[in-house]
Amino acid sequence: MRIACIAWGSLIWEPRELRLASEWHPDGPLLPLEFVRDSDDSDELAVVMHEAAPPMPTYWALLDTGDLATAREMLRQREKIRPEYPQWVGSIPNPCGPEDPRVAAWMRAHELDAVVWTALPAKFAKVSERAPSAHEALAFFGSLEGEQRRKAEEYVRKVPPEISTLYRKLFEEKLGLTPE
Repeated sequence: MRIACIAWGSLIWEPRELRLASEWHPDGPLLPLEFVRDSDDSDELAVVMHEAAPPMPTYWALLDTGDLATAREMLRQREKIRPEYPQWVGSIPNPCGPEDPRVAAWMRAHELDAVVWTALPAKFAKVSERAPSAHEALAFFGSLEGEQRRKAEEYVRKVPPEISTLYRKLFEEKLGLTPE
């Protein structure tokens, strides 16, 4: 079974528990992405799927497993998703709900048997499914200092430059956070 993982953020440069069987390929599905998740364990605004955002390019890699449950668990552990939120690990086939038609079409075109991706919702000010406004996103960076600020800026810079979201353009213009 050929299983791929779709990524757009730190999975690309820091896969950790995610065992890859290939390099990252830049022709993943176009998905609506934005910097709208205040991460639980770090001080950054992470990129997540956000239906209000325009479609952006993504990356994909084959995983070193032929078992969908194992692939989902690897991604869950890598993303530190609590077991009570299985819906935050997207997959096709999807044991937790409907399949994303954009991902399904892309998967068929790439002759894959299954695919997984991070399906965390937007979160801001500790409120799940709440996306920050552009003003709030900029203010978020203004509230960080020292090492926290450095890490948040590093995350934005490391996201591949072709993932040029509306907020990223704002971060570049107002904060000088250009890609590495």
